[in-house]
Amino acid sequence: MKNDEIDDSKRINQVSAGSESADLSRRVVRGFGEEWSRFTNQALSAHELQEMFELYAAIFPWRDLPKDAVGFDAGCGSGRWAAFFAPRVGLLHCIDASDAALEIARRTLVEHPNVVFHHQDICELGLPDDSCDFGYSLGVLHHIPDTELATATCVQKLKPGAPFLVYLYYDLDNRGLLQRLLLAVVTAVRHVIARLPRRIRLLVADVISALVYWPLARFAKLLEKAGRDPSWVPLFQYRRRSFYVMRNDALDRFGTRLEKRYSRDDVRLLLETAGLENVVFAEGPPWWVAVGWRSQGSR
Repeated sequence: MKNDEIDDSKRINQVSAGSESADLSRRVVRGFGEEWSRFTNQALSAHELQEMFELYAAIFPWRDLPKDAVGFDAGCGSGRWAAFFAPRVGLLHCIDASDAALEIARRTLVEHPNVVFHHQDICELGLPDDSCDFGYSLGVLHHIPDTELATATCVQKLKPGAPFLVYLYYDLDNRGLLQRLLLAVVTAVRHVIARLPRRIRLLVADVISALVYWPLARFAKLLEKAGRDPSWVPLFQYRRRSFYVMRNDALDRFGTRLEKRYSRDDVRLLLETAGLENVVFAEGPPWWVAVGWRSQGSR
């Protein structure tokens, strides 16, 4: 085969791979638009939302932010976390690739005039480089085909020394063999459920929340009340969560076609490669919550 034929073959393969990735991304975005249209979080109590938010934001360096700080929410979804950030900062950019999700976020954040909405892919953020005092992306980066590019793009928008908070799914690398095997089974089941028609997918996710999430969570809660350690029980972190949250998270977990999982070392490498330093991890669930600061020499 001639060199120009080889080059053409490579280009065709690259275009094909790019088309597949773009199609997957569109399907994932559409799925999350459907999810946030179904679970707007308006039915949740303010107390439960606050409790959930604090698990993510416990390590966020609020005191280091300048007055009237400008920042971004990369993958804002329904705006549930932005509702906690907005009152504490000067300007918040809420960014999501889903029109449907942004419509919910606009309703959620209607009382916050310091929020600006952007319909954009995280890999193509339109914010100026070196412009933001902080950023965060909670439960989003592991659903993006090119997580490395998305993370690096977010970091580029930060000023040197600015913090970036993330939440990425845990791969159970330091758990027992049984839990890792269970995760492999769950992943295979998710692969099937995520490809079902919308109505059936929603119904199956609700059934899973009722027959799996709720019983395991309540069993873990009973163990805790009895003075026993519940952390060995799968989904023990839901022991204080409402059934609404379980339904939402079951759809989030089983309804998406793309899900990546990371070890602690993987997360550190991802963030440091993107240009963050001094990465700090939250010690408790949900795993992994981490924050890093953009390197001072990364302009």
